[in-house]
Amino acid sequence: MAHIKLDNELPGIRGLMAYRPEMAEPLNALAEVLLRDDNNTLTRGERELIGAYVSYLNDCFFCQNVHGALAGHYLKCDIDEVEQIKQDFQSAEISPKIKALLSIAGSVQKGGKQVTAGQIENAKGAGATDIEIHDTVLIAASFCMFNRYVDGLGTWAPQDKQFYVERAPRRAEEGYKSSVYR
Repeated sequence: MAHIKLDNELPGIRGLMAYRPEMAEPLNALAEVLLRDDNNTLTRGERELIGAYVSYLNDCFFCQNVHGALAGHYLKCDIDEVEQIKQDFQSAEISPKIKALLSIAGSVQKGGKQVTAGQIENAKGAGATDIEIHDTVLIAASFCMFNRYVDGLGTWAPQDKQFYVERAPRRAEEGYKSSVYR
């Protein structure tokens, strides 16, 4: 049960957005640009993976599973593969560039000043562009905010991970701007 009376039974951030719809528009617009904009050299799946990884580090069950399921949908892998990446991305079968970017995202999760010049050089050496590094940092920082919003108000989350997997195709089709409360 949420720490405040939301007057709805929607899980996670969706319940909070239904409670304060005036907050939904700017927050969803940010998510839409960060995670779905097609003017980005990182794939939607890679960006969702960054969000899922940061949410995993923040122990935000709702966000890590929503965005993990979306990452799996876009990357055409199952939830177990996404779980493995979240738990040990260094040994996962993902590109060196994504490993380098996940390392940066993990540092941002601890605090912005935790990102090192060595991590940036490693990412560039693995082929990451300045824009990809920028977007990784912004995705990680934004997910810290989203995670704290969801968990700070004690929202509930379905515990069955299949719930998120089944909804991922629809969320991928609709995006973040539409159907906020369904």
